[in-house]
Amino acid sequence: MTAFDLDDFLPYRLAVLASRVSTAFSKRYGRRFGLSIPEWRVIAHLSQADAVSVREIHERVDMDKSKVSRAAARLEAAGIVSKQTSATDKRLVSLSLTDKGRQIMAEIGPMARAYEAEIRAKLSPSDQIALDRVLGVLLENKG
Repeated sequence: MTAFDLDDFLPYRLAVLASRVSTAFSKRYGRRFGLSIPEWRVIAHLSQADAVSVREIHERVDMDKSKVSRAAARLEAAGIVSKQTSATDKRLVSLSLTDKGRQIMAEIGPMARAYEAEIRAKLSPSDQIALDRVLGVLLENKG
């Protein structure tokens, strides 16, 4: 039997890569806006919709509900998001970007696209296509 080599284990490699890419990008927007990775993910998700529940953000960005809630609380305190409570169930909370949040996202969006372009530039056009295809397959399969 062959010894287990963590460095060849696909889930480990994907996790390390995701962490490195996310951390490198966070240094760019973090310096400018003082945002953490969870806060950026919440803002980015909210920029795609008008009002979204914490549960929906948790499911979409694959973060613990508590992390999403803490990020949302910090963003609300900073005036970047607003919270609305359901009239029928006070436990249901939806979030939306404020004008300040939309302005921040308008600045971070181009930064994100430029950062992605830098990463993609390290790959050949055919490797970019293959990467997109493989990521699509792997992300589609949630198990």
